[in-house]
Amino acid sequence: MYKEILITRDEREGRAAVLEDGVLSEFLIAREERQVGSVYKGRVANVLPGMNAAFVDVGLERNAFLCADDAAAHLGDEAAASLKKPDIRDILKVNEEALVQVVKEAVGTKGARVTTYVTLPGRYLVLIPSANYVGVSRRVEDDQERVRLRAIAEKIQPEGMGVIVRTSSCGRPLEDLKRELDFLVRSWQRIQRNAKRRKAPCIVHQELALIDKILRDILTPDVSRLIIDNAEEHAKIVERLESTAPTMADKVFLYNDRLPLFEFHGIDQEIEKALDRKVWLESGGYLIIDRTEALWVIDVNTGKYTGKTSLADTILKTNLEAVTEICRQLRLRDIGGIIIIDFIDMESASDRRRLLSELVEELKKDRTRTHLVGMTELGLVQLTRKREGKDLDLVIREECPYCTGRGRIFSPGTVALRARREIIRQAADSKEEAMLVRLHPRVGIDLVGQDGEGVEALESQTGKIIMVAVDEDFHQEDYSVSTGRRKDLARSLRPLSKGRRERVYLEDGFGKDSRSALAVLDGNLIEVTGAGDKIGETLEVRVTDCEGVIARAEIIR
Repeated sequence: MYKEILITRDEREGRAAVLEDGVLSEFLIAREERQVGSVYKGRVANVLPGMNAAFVDVGLERNAFLCADDAAAHLGDEAAASLKKPDIRDILKVNEEALVQVVKEAVGTKGARVTTYVTLPGRYLVLIPSANYVGVSRRVEDDQERVRLRAIAEKIQPEGMGVIVRTSSCGRPLEDLKRELDFLVRSWQRIQRNAKRRKAPCIVHQELALIDKILRDILTPDVSRLIIDNAEEHAKIVERLESTAPTMADKVFLYNDRLPLFEFHGIDQEIEKALDRKVWLESGGYLIIDRTEALWVIDVNTGKYTGKTSLADTILKTNLEAVTEICRQLRLRDIGGIIIIDFIDMESASDRRRLLSELVEELKKDRTRTHLVGMTELGLVQLTRKREGKDLDLVIREECPYCTGRGRIFSPGTVALRARREIIRQAADSKEEAMLVRLHPRVGIDLVGQDGEGVEALESQTGKIIMVAVDEDFHQEDYSVSTGRRKDLARSLRPLSKGRRERVYLEDGFGKDSRSALAVLDGNLIEVTGAGDKIGETLEVRVTDCEGVIARAEIIR
């Protein structure tokens, strides 16, 4: 596999893309200081026995959540080990200070999740100051190498501290591991000094910046090249690698073409696709990826793919193709938490076993810890993926101010019925002769009805003169109804004149089979006759009739 890392930086953000055989597999972005991995000196704000947890003020916007199991290290290694079922009341008291590390970033209304078990990861090793333990990554599969690395770790292990050997340590000599471990120990000593000197709440250790994180976690021996478009950062990377990993320094290149690096490789377009709800598969099938407050749901569909042999083969091929794409999307979007996958139903038990086997193999490519729970009786595949920071969608996008995050809004017909009921309600309480309703054009056409029959019916029912004004700046769900004398209400309107010529945008307001198109001019609804096939275009029209609730116009040929 040809693997490359692209990094682009400017004064406002840093972005990195990981490509595998030219396909975007991971994307990282940094616009603000990273919370996950950072260490804080906090003060306990609340102790909640019912939740067996505490909330800790660490100086962030919201208090951090600390459960009892993650708080035990506050008592020290021996005391923590003696607690079989930790009780938060035995560990922390309100206003007590505690050294905590963020393990999950604040998302939405939830504050960050923290632990007192601080870990300091390096390129080759992870230092655990609060645990006397030596471990080797499960991803190191060679037995001889596992034995060698464990022996090195036990030899260099600091007294009273724990060490975990990472996969990138494979083949590295003792000197390299000892050099990094010494650096991590010094980092821990610096954290302790900062914690003693500073007042809570405060930060005592900031997690590494984007480029440092890439060099530590992503720039592994299987990477073919790293390309960066910033000369200053390029020099820093090369200098650092020459002292820590000389063989990797030759893989770093400076990009200085006039065309932006990400544009040259088509990364921006791929990122936009990564935010789509629907993801197409090469065969013609597709995925639907949805999130809820509690979990992610991925649905697999055959779509356009009909296959060339049996239905079972078609389903299996689509599902297997979906496995590869789903695992890529998990990494690319940085999806974390509970994930439910609804593959296409398969009757064959052997096909289901093959599907799960393929999924296990694809998940092994993920740097983030994942766990395949299994398949339910309903055929739903359950898995979890460690969630640390915000996923790509939360980093790049925000809640829609139009639908306030619902993803759907009331249809024009529904809003028109609401407006109609409001008109009837106000008419019953008003002695004024006229009523003016303002609303979105799509709602207006629904309220007015075919040839104005909707307004005629309202006038007959209420005994009032009903005037309609449309405004494209109105939210589709909003409307306003006012009462008064006809001439007073009319002052706020801008009537049309017969023969007036204007360029207008034509849209669908009368149904797909209609020969007419809808246009809006000065707050007036206009039916443009003979323009049903011109929807989406901006054309010059002439007003032919402006007597009714809906004016009429024709295209100037």
